[in-house]
Amino acid sequence: MNVIDGTGQIVPEPHWRMLLTDDLEIDAATEYWRAVTTELRERNLLAPANRHAIQRLVLAYVIYDRSVRDVAENGAVTKPKRGNPKAIARVSPHFTAMREAANDAATLEAELGLSPRRRGAVTKVERKARAARASDEFKGKAAG
Repeated sequence: MNVIDGTGQIVPEPHWRMLLTDDLEIDAATEYWRAVTTELRERNLLAPANRHAIQRLVLAYVIYDRSVRDVAENGAVTKPKRGNPKAIARVSPHFTAMREAANDAATLEAELGLSPRRRGAVTKVERKARAARASDEFKGKAAG
């Protein structure tokens, strides 16, 4: 378990080797974890209860990256098998996985307050001092 300054005491990083086998993906997961937990810590939103949501977000990023590589190399549509007159071109399962991972990541980013659109919804509201008004002087007198 790796400890990121200021975050590992709050939310320990998962053992990526238990979930992933590719060294490049493990390195990417570590970097994604570091980026997400650092962002949440700096905004005072990092909590132990978010551990699994952060893990799912990081895995969605890794699956998205994996699927993008395949789609970039082979295309979004699979070619029909040769010699089979009934075979048709179909949407690549990697393209479908890529889109699903992107949707999952977007949902989790919103829940964690990482997407720019949702940042205002999860930050603490600053309470400003109420400006004194002339009528405030009379409120106390009427009650007493």
